[in-house]
Amino acid sequence: MRLRKGPPDLILFITALTLLGIGLIMVFSSSAVTASVRYGDAYYFFKRQIMWSVIGICALLITMKINYQKLRGLALPAMAVALLCLILVITPLGISAKGSSRWLGIGSFRLFAPSELAKLATVMFLARTMEVNIDKMKDFVKGVLPYLGIMAVIDGLIMLQPDLGTTFVISATIFFMMLVAGMRWSHLGGIAAAGMAAVFAAIVVAPYRLERLIAFTNPWKYASDEGFQTIQSLYALGSGGLFGMGLGRSRQKFFYLPEQHTDFIFAILGEELGFLGAILVISLFLLFAWRGFKIAINAPDTFDSLLAAGLTVMITFQAAVNIGVVCGVLPVTGITLPFISHGGSSLLFTMIGVGLLLNISRYSSNR
Repeated sequence: MRLRKGPPDLILFITALTLLGIGLIMVFSSSAVTASVRYGDAYYFFKRQIMWSVIGICALLITMKINYQKLRGLALPAMAVALLCLILVITPLGISAKGSSRWLGIGSFRLFAPSELAKLATVMFLARTMEVNIDKMKDFVKGVLPYLGIMAVIDGLIMLQPDLGTTFVISATIFFMMLVAGMRWSHLGGIAAAGMAAVFAAIVVAPYRLERLIAFTNPWKYASDEGFQTIQSLYALGSGGLFGMGLGRSRQKFFYLPEQHTDFIFAILGEELGFLGAILVISLFLLFAWRGFKIAINAPDTFDSLLAAGLTVMITFQAAVNIGVVCGVLPVTGITLPFISHGGSSLLFTMIGVGLLLNISRYSSNR
């Protein structure tokens, strides 16, 4: 059946570009001091983010134009490449930093983070295979169990880096896609219990994660070590008040708040733009979620519906986790804020995901 092609979802497109624009402003504002001291160039991180933004927009436009019927054929090769890269990153080819090996590169030059490719490839792979096995999803052994096995393999490889935050996002995305594909609610409890047990085990076997969890319960008791980052983040948000201290006037970015232009950039945003600026960003992510799920509901077939739902959850759930960490609602995990945080791999694959959503929207009905 040949589907009629229409214009892409303009609201989603504008929302993504608005978040990207806010991200560029905040990357410069939050990183200028650090970049000036480390590299003698206040624009160091900003110029890199500009470069990745241009590459990301080009990738978005390309994926938006690809014949969506060909996306099915890309799912299996993308998954194979992602698994290979996840294996290579834990070999000497991986680049280590701060106790984790999360990047592939040459020497000290980082090419990309395989976990970012893995998130996108997993959503495509699941959408493709679930479409074929949609009638089996109510059967735990034939439908659900194989995907739990896939989740275990992917999560296991990422935890070898280690990267608990990305593991959490991928697991939540797979779980949501199984629900959308028809998994019984009666299976929900057992899987949730097993997942909580796995998270607990991952925390217990790594002392630094256990320390983070303990500090999360009362960060002021551990203000000089594990609770330091959370406290400084809360200071930043509290200092912002309703209207903020003004763009560029953050105090926490002067080496008080670690990772101020990556994982904790939302804290600097709240400090400089205030509660209203933070609510604006959260509202944009909620708008993104609404348009993404609307595209999924109106998608022309099962594959596109599952793909759109998975991509929407992948991006918005990661945003929710990052904001939750910054606000002290969740324990500290090394995870970026989509569109906003500095980081080439994260931005590139996020923009590819948006391009795929826009591609599907061109064939969506108006139901």
